[in-house]
Amino acid sequence: MKSSISRRAAVTGLLAAPAVIGFSRLGRAEARTLNISHQFPGSNGDTGDFRDQLCKRFAAEVTKRSNGELAFNVYPNSSLMKTFAQFSAIRKGALDMGLVPTAYAGGDIHELNMTFMPALVSSYAQGMAWKTAPIGQEITKLLEAKGVKILTWVWQSGGIASRTVPILQPSDVNGLKVRGGSREMDTMFKAAGATVTTMPSNELYIAMQTGTVDVGVTSSTSLISFRLEETCKAMTGATGGSFFFIFEPILISKLVFDALPPAQQKLLLTVGEELEPWALAKAQADDVELNKVYEKAGVKVNQFNAEQLGKWREVAARSSWKEFAEKSEQAARFLKMAEAVTG
Repeated sequence: MKSSISRRAAVTGLLAAPAVIGFSRLGRAEARTLNISHQFPGSNGDTGDFRDQLCKRFAAEVTKRSNGELAFNVYPNSSLMKTFAQFSAIRKGALDMGLVPTAYAGGDIHELNMTFMPALVSSYAQGMAWKTAPIGQEITKLLEAKGVKILTWVWQSGGIASRTVPILQPSDVNGLKVRGGSREMDTMFKAAGATVTTMPSNELYIAMQTGTVDVGVTSSTSLISFRLEETCKAMTGATGGSFFFIFEPILISKLVFDALPPAQQKLLLTVGEELEPWALAKAQADDVELNKVYEKAGVKVNQFNAEQLGKWREVAARSSWKEFAEKSEQAARFLKMAEAVTG
C-alpha cells in the first residue's frame, strides 16, 4: 500500500511540475514547447489545407508575442497519433493541443454530437453565434469539466462526393453506402435508406477509390485536400446552402493550460480569438474553391436549393434530432438552446 501511494505521489508531482518550473528565479517563464496534432494534410506557407495553416499561424504568433517562452510543434495528417485518439489524449494531458472535430468525441460525451448535427446549423453566422449564446457557454463549460478548453472557434461547411448519382435530396442515397462523418449524420442517412460506415475523413480517398463507400460527406476543405475529385462522378457543394456544418476548434488540454502562468494563458486565448475571422474567411473561400477544383476535374458540380434542404431538415428532425434529444434531459435542453440561435 505504501509503495502504491508513493507511485501516485510521484505521478502527481510530475503533472504539477510544469507549474513549478514555469518561472525562472527572475520571474520570467522558461521556454516550453507544446505539441499540436490534427488529421489534415500539411500546408506550405499560404497554400494547402487552411486548418494546418491555422495551427501554424497560431504557433508562430504565440511564439513571437511570448518572446519564445512558448514554442510549438505542429503535427499534420495524424502523424503524431491516430485521428480518433486525439481528443481523449487532450483530455488526459497526453497531448497538449489539437484541431479536432468535437463530434468525434460524441461516443464519450453525447452532447458533443450536436456540434455536427445535420441541418441544425445552416450558416456560418449561425454557427459563430453559438459562441456567445447560452448553447456555446454550455458547451464550453461541458468541455472544461471534461478537461478540454476551446481556444479558437472554427466552423466549416461541406459537401457530398458521389461515385454514382448526384446527391441532392434524401431519396438519392437510398441503397448507397455513405460515410456521414458523425453519429447524427449517420442516423439521418440511415433514415433516408442508406447504409452507413464510420471512418475519419483522411481515410475517405481509399474507401471511395475501392468502392467501400459510394458517397463521402465531409468539409469543403477536406474534399479538396484529400483529392476526392479523383474518385467521384458528382459533387454537391456548399455555396447554395448546406445541411453540413461542423465545429472544428483548436483545443488545449485543461491540465496543460492550468499549469501555465496567467500571462501565457491570456496570450493563448487572445491569439486564438484573433484568428477566428481569418479561419472563417478561409472556410468560406474553400466553399467557392471546391466548385472550381471539381469542375476542372470534370466532375458534375451541383448545389442544393431551398426545397431540397427543407427535405433534409425534415429527415434530420425526425431521426437525428429526435434520437439525440431522447438520450437525456440535458441533451434535450442543449438541442432547444441550439435551435434558439439564428443566423
